[in-house]
Amino acid sequence: MSGSGEFVIPFKSLPAGFAETIADPPTVPITPVAAATIVLLRDAEAGLELLLMRRSPRSGFVPGAYVFPGGRVDKPDSLPALIALLENLDRDSAEKRLGQIQEPPAIAYYIAALREAFEETGILIGVQTDGSAPATAAEDSSVDEIRDALMSDRINFHEALQQLGSRITGDKVEYIAHWITPEPEPRRYDTRFFAAKVHAGATPIVDRREMTEALWISPQAALTRLDQGDLPMVFPTIKTIESLSLYESADAALEGFGSQLVRSIMPTLVVTPTGIGLEINEDD
Repeated sequence: MSGSGEFVIPFKSLPAGFAETIADPPTVPITPVAAATIVLLRDAEAGLELLLMRRSPRSGFVPGAYVFPGGRVDKPDSLPALIALLENLDRDSAEKRLGQIQEPPAIAYYIAALREAFEETGILIGVQTDGSAPATAAEDSSVDEIRDALMSDRINFHEALQQLGSRITGDKVEYIAHWITPEPEPRRYDTRFFAAKVHAGATPIVDRREMTEALWISPQAALTRLDQGDLPMVFPTIKTIESLSLYESADAALEGFGSQLVRSIMPTLVVTPTGIGLEINEDD
């Protein structure tokens, strides 16, 4: 493949039966589920840092891997009442940035990313009526109670925002990537990646139902630990961190990504002598 990049996952690192699935893919590929992921960024004393969460070893998807907060786009993520609490971003501007999307609508991906960030880290990308940033769940037990109610489906995101007295700030979020799980895989996601800046003191919470660790780390340090074998990550996470390593601050990263065209990437999976290779055509 001309202009392609390849990344190989060793057989020993693959789920049981995965290689056989790639060699004998289903006749009809699984339809990918709409999902949103968000990279939380902060400016630390040593420079730009990003937040990684480690998935539980009991997770059904990439167990034990370090990931960005994220999950499925839910139908309520496009409710008009919820969109009304989104500042400086509307349906038209979201669609202009993400492209023509029928269902779910483009705006729902943004809201899903912000909701998942709050659910999985306790950090809300928002503003209170006095203009200040909302307290995090790690800082305020009442915020954590609201987060827990949201995760337990006792309330929805709109109700959570009302209880928090907060609005969500769409202009603080930038769309940065679009990854689609390769066709042979049994679990497929159509994932839009976003990034947002949080204040330097924002402390994440670790919900043991899904995660075991929260780690603020520089892009360079994350890539070094990946090479050393003690920071397992999946391919889209690695490529995103590589892109972030080009920037020295959160503002610079958001500005840089905001000026770039985001193209859809669906890697091709191939069986190699050492594992499963993921090939990406980088000529587009």
